[in-house]
Amino acid sequence: NLLYFPDMTRRTTIYDIAKELDITAASVSRALNNNPKISESTRKLVLETAAKMNYKQNRLALALRSGKSNNVGVIVPRIDSNFFASIIRGIEEELYSVGYHIIICQTHEDAKIESDNINTLLNAQVDGILMSISNVINENNDIMKRVVDKNVPLIFFDRKKQIDGVSSVTIDDFEGGYLATKQLIDEGCNRIAHFTGDQSLEIFQNRTKGYKKALEDNGIVFDSNYVFQIKSNVDAGRLAMEKLLSLENPPDALFSTSDFAALGAIQVLKENGIMIPEEFCVFGFGNEPFTKFMELSISSVDQSPLEMGKMAAKVFLEQINNTENLKIEKKVILKPELHIRKSSSRNLNL
Repeated sequence: NLLYFPDMTRRTTIYDIAKELDITAASVSRALNNNPKISESTRKLVLETAAKMNYKQNRLALALRSGKSNNVGVIVPRIDSNFFASIIRGIEEELYSVGYHIIICQTHEDAKIESDNINTLLNAQVDGILMSISNVINENNDIMKRVVDKNVPLIFFDRKKQIDGVSSVTIDDFEGGYLATKQLIDEGCNRIAHFTGDQSLEIFQNRTKGYKKALEDNGIVFDSNYVFQIKSNVDAGRLAMEKLLSLENPPDALFSTSDFAALGAIQVLKENGIMIPEEFCVFGFGNEPFTKFMELSISSVDQSPLEMGKMAAKVFLEQINNTENLKIEKKVILKPELHIRKSSSRNLNL
């Protein structure tokens, strides 16, 4: 005798539910989608039966029919960063409460991965894409324009590029660079070094412009020997500071566009017996959590990532809820906030 086992790998369909309840598949579909033509008792019975039969709606098919998936794609360079993790949290908090789910992708600063992420999200019928671009600034313009052409809202946060019809949420990087440098000048520093990031990215361009403008406004001559374009990590900061200290006339302060690079610089300064802030002041950027918990707390510019994420989500909701505004650009610029701590505070009792 042969024993029959049901195919546990086959998905339950609305036709299976209809057969079980002896009603039409159309009635099952209407009940699952809360159609007002279906009575409450029938709707309740269909939902209970669907749960018992382990029925799961095909969200992609539903999205194709309704034109809305209630999914939003979020693309970041990496997720192992407090900054981007906080932005994602802000986006999720704002969108989940109104019925959206987010799909998170990371590019690892790779143009092909970034392009694949966008294509995957479009194929998944997401209702919008919120992204911080990779540092391959001149790549993927065509596919990003394709997103706009498909009437899918595209919102840049933190890192952006200029594309017609695309909104963005950033902080005022120029003002952040200016204020951090000005604070070092106010402490009596006049040979201020600068660690910057990839100058193909607008955020680093603007922070460097702010640094230069603060020097100019205070009568300090810009010295290119004091400027290093480096990666945002401790080792890069260490190596750059070692080079700075080997100069004939080394600097007496540092404005770094990365807290991690600033930390590496501080390690080298301590190893060389240089007192911070008495002999050398340091100001970072990003307000990473470690900056305030160290024995020598590090001054830093706060980028307000949670607020940035929430604002990016709000811009998306404005666009998705008003189709007339879909291709109208909205540029939101948040104000940076200085957190002045021990590493740059000669004149404060911190």
